[in-house]
Amino acid sequence: MTDVLRIGVLGSAEIARRRMLPAFARSAAFEVTAIASRDPDRGAAAAAPYGARVVPGYARLIEDGDVDAVYVPLPLALHAEWVEAALRAGKHVLAEKPLSTSPEVSADLFALARRRGLALMENVMFVHHGQHARVRRLLAQGAIGEPRSVQATFTVPRRPAGDIRYRPELGGGALWDTGVYPVRAAQLLLGTGLTVVGAVTTAAAGFDVDTSGAALLRRPGDGVAVQLSYGLDHAYRSSYEIGGSSGRLTLDMAFTPPADHVPVLRLDDSSGTRELRLEPEDQVAGTVAAFAEAVRRGTVDTEHERATLEQARLLRDIRAGAAAASAAAEASATAAAAAAAAARAPVPSD
Repeated sequence: MTDVLRIGVLGSAEIARRRMLPAFARSAAFEVTAIASRDPDRGAAAAAPYGARVVPGYARLIEDGDVDAVYVPLPLALHAEWVEAALRAGKHVLAEKPLSTSPEVSADLFALARRRGLALMENVMFVHHGQHARVRRLLAQGAIGEPRSVQATFTVPRRPAGDIRYRPELGGGALWDTGVYPVRAAQLLLGTGLTVVGAVTTAAAGFDVDTSGAALLRRPGDGVAVQLSYGLDHAYRSSYEIGGSSGRLTLDMAFTPPADHVPVLRLDDSSGTRELRLEPEDQVAGTVAAFAEAVRRGTVDTEHERATLEQARLLRDIRAGAAAASAAAEASATAAAAAAAAARAPVPSD
C-alpha cells in the first residue's frame, strides 16, 4: 500500500459528489483514484474534478490493484453485498450508514474485516464533531444534575419523486435514512443498553415506505426516558435536548452542521440561560481523518463496532415495535367496526 491511500468510490451518489469526494480530495491521506458507475456520463462528471478514472462496474473497481480502500455510498439494500465483496478483495471499507439492515449481517461483516486485517467503518459523520464531546463533558461535570430525559429529532424536507429514499426495494424509508441520527445520538449521550419501549411509523399518502416515525426508549437502571422522532417529509430540524434534575442542555444543528457553522450549546439552570459558543468544525473532514487512521491501524475499531451493532439492534427493535403497534391498531379498529356493525343489526323477533 502506498503512503497516500488510493480511494475508489462505488457509484456517484449525491452524498459522494457533494460531501465525501471533496473531503477525500482535500485530505493529505487520500487520493481519489477511481469511480465506478453504471452511467458513464454521470461517472465522468463525478470523476473529472479529481482526475480519477471511471471504471465500468462495481466488481471491476473492487478488484482494481490500484485501489487501497473503497467508499460505498450505494442504496442501503446493496450495502452488505458490496461491502463483503470489497473486504474479500482485500480493500478497507467506509460504508454509508446504516451498514446493513440487520445486526447479524453487520456483525458478520465486522468479523470478516477483522479476520482479513482490514478497516471497516460505518459513515455516521456527526459523531466526529467536537460539539458532542463538549456536551458529554458538561453532563459528566454535572452541569444539569442527573439526566432525566433525552429528546432528539432529525427531519428533512420531501425529496423529488423517485428518490431512492422512497423505494422499498432499495432499502428506502425514514427510519434507515433519518432515524439513524437520533438513535445514535441517544447512544452517544446515554451509553449502551437502551431498550425500545414503543414505536410508531407513518407512510404519507402515495408512498410505499415509512416517511416519519417516533420511538420511546429507556435506559435500564435509572429509567432515563428517550423520545426520538425522524422523517423525510418535514421542515428541517436537527436537534437534541437533555433534561436533568437541575437544568437542561439544548443543541441545534446537531447532525448536519456546515463546516463554517458556529455551534451554540444552550444551558438552562437555576441561574438562568447561558449560551456556550464553540469553534466551527468540519465533521466530514473529521470522518475522513478517522477512516484514514483506521486504515493505518489495519484493524476494526472495537468501540466503533460496538456502537454500530448497538445502533443496528435499536433500529431493528424500533422497526419491530412499530410493526407490532400497527398490527395492534388494525386489529383494534377491526374489532371496533365489528362491534359497531353488531350493534346496528336488527334484533330478531320471536
